[in-house]
Amino acid sequence: MIRALVRAQRHAVSRRSVLALGAGLAGGGALLAACGTGGTPSAGSSTGPAQDLSETEKLVRWANWTLYLDYDDQAQAYPTLDRFTQETGIEVTYAEDIEDNDAYFGKVQGQLANGQDIGQDIVTLTDWMAGRMIRLGYTQELDKANIPNAANLLASLQDVSFDPGRAHSLTWQSGFGGLAWSKAAVPGGMRTVSDLWDPALAGRIEVLSEMRDTVGLIMLDQGVDVAGDWGDDEFFAALEVLDAQISSGQIRQVKGNSYAEDLVSGDALAVIGWSGDVTVLNAENGDQWEFALPDAGGTLWSDNLMVPVGSTHKANAERLIDYYYDPEVAAEVAAYVNYICPVQGAREAMEAIDPTLVENPLIFPDDATLERAHVFRALSADEETRYNEEFQAVIGN
Repeated sequence: MIRALVRAQRHAVSRRSVLALGAGLAGGGALLAACGTGGTPSAGSSTGPAQDLSETEKLVRWANWTLYLDYDDQAQAYPTLDRFTQETGIEVTYAEDIEDNDAYFGKVQGQLANGQDIGQDIVTLTDWMAGRMIRLGYTQELDKANIPNAANLLASLQDVSFDPGRAHSLTWQSGFGGLAWSKAAVPGGMRTVSDLWDPALAGRIEVLSEMRDTVGLIMLDQGVDVAGDWGDDEFFAALEVLDAQISSGQIRQVKGNSYAEDLVSGDALAVIGWSGDVTVLNAENGDQWEFALPDAGGTLWSDNLMVPVGSTHKANAERLIDYYYDPEVAAEVAAYVNYICPVQGAREAMEAIDPTLVENPLIFPDDATLERAHVFRALSADEETRYNEEFQAVIGN
């Protein structure tokens, strides 16, 4: 009853009625400003790049997602980062600060709009958010002279619509959104998103707070090509399914990276999750879970390394990026995180690290695997505002 009352209050203005407001949504910026986010400034509103202190301060600060860099449990250290420091004398402050794109952007947006240092020299954000950061003037242009290994970027990633010519970003890893489940709890496995709605799993399902993965997978389950021509009807049909499953209690929680902790604790038995996370969990906790792209297909995305406008160690950041674009270093990372490696030559380097991973389609996908993965189409500014606002309302943010 409490859940129903809360949801009724939150949906006092329904999604369909919001659509009818049309251009009136532009006034949402005032509400954001009132909440302390500073609204969404126009591109170029920042004061410009900060002074680069790389020569005098041998430091670089990096914000990333969890389970996203090689880690030695016994030494409680990141081997490739330690080696970078040994080779260059540059200390690295590494923070697993990113839970999801929207939450992180919300924390730093006001500082970025004023050109201030957010305490990080590298941030790692997904394509669509990387595009927003670049469009708003919140990133610095990369000096490719400091990143000669950028030439190793896979050809398919070298020219992307959100950053033509890769002036402001380079891919960190790519990956799939799909289904993951406890083998013990779901011995028959899962083939469709609809399998998550099995009453036997009520209250033990979690889905991602990344709209494009969760809604995208539901849309695919409904027969929609998320990379193709679709609009409000298809999006809101999928959102209605998500709303119903949250309202009924079938979905326990909507989370970012921290869903992995709930798989380990057993609070979640099946999830919409990310490919590499499940492989790492299996390596650290025994082979307890399975990941698969649904029969209808999964999502495909990339996360990108960028230097924020207020970074005070840009040259050091570029040196770190160059280091991770060395094929041998990239292969070492890929062997741990098990996401799609964006570096040409890493597959050959993997032979010496772990030959069993060379044919792993989650790291080096073949054409058949890629054909089952779909990139969520680019949204217009209006669609991004409306769809994200409605998604956040449904998940309770």
